[in-house]
Amino acid sequence: MPNLYRKLALSNHPAARAARRLYWGFQRFTLPAPKVVVKPMLWSFLAVRAVYYWLMRVFICEPLFKAYCASYGRNVHTGVYIHYIQGQGELIVGDDVLVDGKCTFGFAARFSDRPTLTIGDHSGIGHGCGFTVAKRITIGRHCRIGGGVLMFDASGHPSDPSGRLAKLPPSPDEVRPITLEDNVWIGGRCTIFPGVTIGEGSVVSAGSVVTADVPPYTLVAGNPARRVRALEPSSRP
Repeated sequence: MPNLYRKLALSNHPAARAARRLYWGFQRFTLPAPKVVVKPMLWSFLAVRAVYYWLMRVFICEPLFKAYCASYGRNVHTGVYIHYIQGQGELIVGDDVLVDGKCTFGFAARFSDRPTLTIGDHSGIGHGCGFTVAKRITIGRHCRIGGGVLMFDASGHPSDPSGRLAKLPPSPDEVRPITLEDNVWIGGRCTIFPGVTIGEGSVVSAGSVVTADVPPYTLVAGNPARRVRALEPSSRP
């Protein structure tokens, strides 16, 4: 069959050219879409989708997420996907928290009796975020975390080459908690390394890799993230 496909694709024989014209005509076929017909179809589709997503969120996704939580506050919401949560740990969620889309939470109990992830009141987490918790990751109040952000307080393997060959876990000094203080904004696709503290009111630009502490009310960007400018405390919402 691959030889036949190649022959039809490259041959100048009239039959091959006719077959190619028929194929591309089929691929490019389209129908007119008069609004009087397609608008009701669109409205019906949107209504059915909205009801389906509402039912999924209220009766499946949110209850399953809350079942994982050691404690959760009022008005905790998720999106319409079931988050992937692995391992044994403490997931503590405050009031008015949104964990949107589909996120991954991994608790590495080999490093701590009860690794803990805390999400403070009025904080929001975007789609596709990943959290690896060996000891503790703390997210403060009124924090905004964009989609695709990765946070890990342990790398999972030791930096010492002989330790990796021996399949040992990281040494205790390589497992360092992460802290986001209140009103921190993390742009999409950022990576937050072990031991980092991001000060109150700070902003991490999208795509940044944060390997060191960020002072309060500071805008950082880059790989590794560096200070861009200071932010005035009066600019807080």
